[in-house]
Amino acid sequence: MENETKEEEGLSRRNFLIGLGGGVMGAAALASGAAPERKYIGANTSWVDFGEGTRAFLTQPQQGKEPFRAVILGHERYGLVQHTLDLAAKFAAYGYMCVAPDMASHWKGDKVALNRGEERLTLNPDQIKYYMGKGLDYLLAQPQVDKTRIAAMGVCQSGDYPLLLNSVRKEVGANLVFYGGVNIGEEVIANLSAPVLGVFAEKDHTISLDAVHKLRANLERKRKSYDIKIFAEMPHGWLNDTMPGRYRQAEAEAAWAMMIEFLNRVYVGAYPTGRMRQRFESDIAVDYDFKKNVRLE
Repeated sequence: MENETKEEEGLSRRNFLIGLGGGVMGAAALASGAAPERKYIGANTSWVDFGEGTRAFLTQPQQGKEPFRAVILGHERYGLVQHTLDLAAKFAAYGYMCVAPDMASHWKGDKVALNRGEERLTLNPDQIKYYMGKGLDYLLAQPQVDKTRIAAMGVCQSGDYPLLLNSVRKEVGANLVFYGGVNIGEEVIANLSAPVLGVFAEKDHTISLDAVHKLRANLERKRKSYDIKIFAEMPHGWLNDTMPGRYRQAEAEAAWAMMIEFLNRVYVGAYPTGRMRQRFESDIAVDYDFKKNVRLE
């Protein structure tokens, strides 16, 4: 793996993000639905109301020609925190509209504590389909969105959210799964209509390589197209630069570039209906031991 990502493959965070006022957006501001405290290069951002008390963070490209590709982004267990907002804005900088539903919109717990990781939001499959479906419906209603090129992405706890959505909504054109989603049921996989990108980590303390191989086997058994890569030496959550102990800039940019390239291939017809195309790449130690993987902050 290259230590540096080529300029044309993606924007580095340093060039991508301008922080105003210093630091990460406060959990209280997020919980109250306040406007973002950051301005992003290449992205217009806003909060939108889906109706029925459901809000979402929306990002739109500042440049480029409509209609835009789009992504529904599921947030991690912390709720709609800064990392999710940053990912959504980065999509816009790459020419995608992105909507991130607040899946704690109807939760009655302490959202500030949730943002700190002290509370846990547990959603059942129907609730996940509801929120992700609301995001999809919103994008489908926007005239500036290419309705044939809408992907769904999940990260960590939300890793299986794209798969749950695609199992009931065939408008999803690609499933993007980052270090999560390995325990999804075979009945969900059987109903997928879009190819799956799976991005995993050798030193993930929450997902073993056995679990990744089980997901791969289920995809193959149900004859689904996928690209799966296990990144060497990476801990769980290495895309998250709000957690310095986990973040790995070079590998995060490489994973982002891999995802954009995957989407490009999907949308030029590289995964045609009636064909099963699969790629698996793994770089792991011969003495790999899941029990030795530890949580990093």
